[in-house]
Amino acid sequence: MTVSLSEAMQVAGGVFTKEIPYEPEEFCYAGGRYPFMDKKPVHLTVTNLGGRKVKIELEGEVSLCLPCDRCLREVAVSIPFQTEREVDFSKSNEERAAELDETGFIDGYDLDVDAFVCEEILLGFPMKVLCQEDCKGICKICGANLNEGECGCDRTEPDPRMSVIRDIFNNFKEV
Repeated sequence: MTVSLSEAMQVAGGVFTKEIPYEPEEFCYAGGRYPFMDKKPVHLTVTNLGGRKVKIELEGEVSLCLPCDRCLREVAVSIPFQTEREVDFSKSNEERAAELDETGFIDGYDLDVDAFVCEEILLGFPMKVLCQEDCKGICKICGANLNEGECGCDRTEPDPRMSVIRDIFNNFKEV
């Protein structure tokens, strides 16, 4: 959803507050598509600081359906966000980009709230998702979920440091 910041730019010291619904149905990241389980409305506050500067405050929370990193079970992960940015409209888009001001969600006086929220979700995206702290994962042989019970596969892995000794024993077996 696009919001015009021109209302907030008219009065110095003016405050513009709005509650905006977040519209996308899924979040795309790293080749994956993650559906939203819950989306709370985004609280947007724009304050005119004078001199063609505004402070944009954004607050909200979304809940994504992400797979567990060990067993691939679906997990609802809550991602709250609260941020504020100052934008100087006396500078051009090129000048802001040269100063590494990452305001790709502003075009002229229009604020793309969906892009802003997407950026905040990306910053809050978890590095690792677990369905439970002691998740056992899946069997490397048959793919069974080990949280639901043992599968019966022999998953013992020999110590690679002992390979030379194993070779010696295997050579004596052949004699």
